[in-house]
Amino acid sequence: MKVEDVPQDAKFFKGTVVSDMCYAVDENGNYQAVMSKGWDVKADALQTVLDDVEEQCEPIRQQVLRHEVSPLAYHMEKNLMDIDMLADNSGIAKRKVKKHMEYDEFQKLDQETLENYAYTLRITVDELKTVPEK
Repeated sequence: MKVEDVPQDAKFFKGTVVSDMCYAVDENGNYQAVMSKGWDVKADALQTVLDDVEEQCEPIRQQVLRHEVSPLAYHMEKNLMDIDMLADNSGIAKRKVKKHMEYDEFQKLDQETLENYAYTLRITVDELKTVPEK
């Protein structure tokens, strides 16, 4: 692909400072790094994955609404994490993370722990405490 042909289809990166680095051939036939705002084909593939993740999260969302599990379980799944990953990334012991998956235990969490989880999951504390309505 030539430098001038690098796609600039901003779908997922629109309004952000994020971009995708590609390698393309310049006018001298040398490879060089070129920033791209996105590519429709790649965006479509990513959207398919995100739709699949959303579908996998729906049963957990329903469990949260029935108070069978905490919202933490939903957000963990949405971020493609398991208990081990969430524990490692948050610095919270695995047994505590597992306990916090219980609805009633989650409701008792202090602000600092909620902020830790929210930071780890890259969401706000308010988002952490709820699930989307659909």
